[in-house]
Amino acid sequence: MSQGYTYKYPHPALTADCVVFGFDGKDLKILLIERGNEPCKGCWAFPGGFMNIDETIEQCARRELEEETGLKLAKIEQFHTFSEVNRDPRERVVTVAFFALVRQAEVKGGDDAACAQWFPIKDIPRLAFDHDYILRLAQRTLKERIHFEPIGFELMDEEFSMPDLQRLYEAILEVKFDRRNFEKKMMQLGILDLIEPEDDAPKPAFKCLTTKDFDSLFETKPMTGYSCNFETVHALHEPAVEYSATRGRNRKFRFNREKYDEMKEKGIFKIEF
Repeated sequence: MSQGYTYKYPHPALTADCVVFGFDGKDLKILLIERGNEPCKGCWAFPGGFMNIDETIEQCARRELEEETGLKLAKIEQFHTFSEVNRDPRERVVTVAFFALVRQAEVKGGDDAACAQWFPIKDIPRLAFDHDYILRLAQRTLKERIHFEPIGFELMDEEFSMPDLQRLYEAILEVKFDRRNFEKKMMQLGILDLIEPEDDAPKPAFKCLTTKDFDSLFETKPMTGYSCNFETVHALHEPAVEYSATRGRNRKFRFNREKYDEMKEKGIFKIEF
């Protein structure tokens, strides 16, 4: 039996807070709980709470997240410790913040959380305590990590399209990418396997014209000779336009974890946008 110790020096309480980013296939959202108790009762905040004496801070984070939202996560990552002296009106409290990026799932408020809800990243209400600052740092951390880690691939289906992946990266980085440039950069990484290759054989930009087609391009005009029939030109050109606009968008890819691990071990993985 271990001997207990009591110290005469004041020491702070320790809490864990969870910043959970959820992706619904289009938009990035944040999981918040409505506080059911004082202080800040009725305000929105991150799921979290005080660490028990017999658990680690990681265990505390997972427990509080599950108790307050019903969400159970195997993977959460610690990103910062917040220790401003007056950050909590109850007592001296230091919080260790964790973040996770998950597929948006159903949540339900529990324990001392009156409600749990997903909020669009651009429509976050004012948060309790210093959680506005915690959110800003969590966003910055996520944007930095995405350049050095394959963040978000676990949110994709096993087989996904390039537009699906582009929407995720645009939601995280809050920017818009050119479709062709984005695909080029992602393919240059060497961590995506093309599982449904398209036919890359050269295709004519226009239909091959027959003699009849050629004759129909022009109309005889009295006194002025010939003029171009633009309606016919458009009709002949339209199939080529439709083809070029849709070509390649249905291709499917798969994330190559082994290749990524190999590149990471060599220290050569980095995404530059």
